[in-house]
Amino acid sequence: MAGWTDTHVHLDDSAFDPDRDAVVARAVAAGVTAMICAGTSVEGSRRAVSLAERHPQVFAAVGVHPQQAALLTDAAVRELAVLARHPRVVAIGETGLDYARGRGDAIVQQRAFAAQARLARETGLPLVVHNREASEDVERILDNEEVCAVVMHCFNGSPDLAARWARAGWMISVAGPLTFPKADVLREAARRVPLDRLLVETDAPYLSPVPVRGRRCEPGFVVHTARMLAGLRHMSDEALASVLADNAARVFPRGLTQGRTAAL
Repeated sequence: MAGWTDTHVHLDDSAFDPDRDAVVARAVAAGVTAMICAGTSVEGSRRAVSLAERHPQVFAAVGVHPQQAALLTDAAVRELAVLARHPRVVAIGETGLDYARGRGDAIVQQRAFAAQARLARETGLPLVVHNREASEDVERILDNEEVCAVVMHCFNGSPDLAARWARAGWMISVAGPLTFPKADVLREAARRVPLDRLLVETDAPYLSPVPVRGRRCEPGFVVHTARMLAGLRHMSDEALASVLADNAARVFPRGLTQGRTAAL
């Protein structure tokens, strides 16, 4: 069976300080063959690259989270550009827009998002997008910046939105909330997205899926979300794992393509 890819995890988070190496080892034992550690700041992006250098199953995405958008100075953009050239970096992000606490800094967030979208276009790397209550502005900026490839991280929108973004060629990545009891709308979205536009992730240490909800999330828990997705799509775990591995290798070709070839 093809291995699972956790396309979004925060292994650099302090929650993993006591046992980070063991967390990676448990993920590998659970069948996870690749993990993408997403930066949320320049410092966090450096940590993600360092982890990718230490662990062959870990790759890095470099970016600044919308909640830290004010820290994305011109110098920070230049440093991200340098980090993006590292061979273990497979994406720009986590970036995007987050209006959950209001729109007081919306302009700052939008400028930071657009700057990172341009960096993704210039480097040819996919853009990993965080979206909370900002779908219209997210879509507008992505359309304006003409990014090569887009991953909608931890998608939590409607089936219609998922279908529209999939038609645009963007990837829909689902996480632990897919397994939550009241997530019927999200499950319907996952049913409607074409298979070649789907990815799975944990967003660990957050959003642990059922049946491990309430515990610190780990990349090895991606198997629970993946199995829920397999059931929704009436597929075997083996068949879905193969499709998702192909999708991840296509979207994140730097590094993951080689890993996919080795696994076969």
